[in-house]
Amino acid sequence: MSSSEPSTNPADLVILGGGSGGYAAAFRAAELGMSVVLIERDKVGGTCLHRGCIPTKALLHAAEVADSAREGEQFGVKTTLAGIDMAGVNSYKDGVVGRLYKGLQGLVKARKVTYVEGEGRLVSPTAVQVGDQTYEGRHVLLATGSYARSLPGLEIDGHRVITSDHALRLERVPASVIVLGGGVIGCEFASVWKSFGAEVTIVEALPHLVPLEDESSSKLLERAFRKRKIGFELGSRFSGVEKTDNGVKVSLENGKAIEAELLLVAVGRGPVSEGLGYEENGVPTDRGFVVVDELCQTSVPTISAVGDLIPTLQLAHVGFGEGILVAERLAGLPVVPIDYAGVP
Repeated sequence: MSSSEPSTNPADLVILGGGSGGYAAAFRAAELGMSVVLIERDKVGGTCLHRGCIPTKALLHAAEVADSAREGEQFGVKTTLAGIDMAGVNSYKDGVVGRLYKGLQGLVKARKVTYVEGEGRLVSPTAVQVGDQTYEGRHVLLATGSYARSLPGLEIDGHRVITSDHALRLERVPASVIVLGGGVIGCEFASVWKSFGAEVTIVEALPHLVPLEDESSSKLLERAFRKRKIGFELGSRFSGVEKTDNGVKVSLENGKAIEAELLLVAVGRGPVSEGLGYEENGVPTDRGFVVVDELCQTSVPTISAVGDLIPTLQLAHVGFGEGILVAERLAGLPVVPIDYAGVP
């Protein structure tokens, strides 16, 4: 990785956050001849690579293999499923992530992006501080991503009440799980755990699973889940959870109660913006999201924002598109707003 020593001259672009939006902007800006500083507190790649799309797809593939083994006789192939070795599944998942992470590190080096590992904070409209070092830029891009949200009063303990972050590190297949939230994240984990042999019930406050999708798609998924004996309570609002001897007991506002070993809270992701100096430096926010125009520019002329930090679709390829748009705009290229209605 490039040196993290701050230069005496300001960089063309200082990026706070090395996830999909941040590193896409860094690579495109470097490609266009700009000097770039990329600051990341954890690992370059962000949620998608380390805690989202990539590891969950690896789990879904392992789950598909388990189903194929179970159903082999339908195709005249004599297979049986002896069991799930979660240590082996996690090793496979971590291997997939590790290979992509290594490739990404190589790209950062190849593009001559100055990479800084550490907790960054906006200290002026043109500077980010990391520890006792300050990185000046002609422009700053905020790309600090998102975190797994909970509901008011619902405490995540990481053991019986967990988020997707904990679920990805689980070292066993739970006997039973309640998934709070029937969006894409909740449905992915419900599918994986069912394939691995767990009893699963999804609780969704809205009338359908994946409620942001077309109703016809939601109904197809519901039919598929019914066939697989994945339970779901639709139009059912969460009321509370209590610990039991064997796990948790979830109460719903309709009076129903469901017991399971684990409760996965999958009620969406919130922006990481608190305590990072945004509002102190004039960056407007709304419910934690940074407010931008159609070209991802804030009302502060030197500051832009992309990815899960702004109130657009929380998808990696959207972050890529926004990051590239900002890099090209700063390089003086003609750009057009992203058509979010056309994003698959």
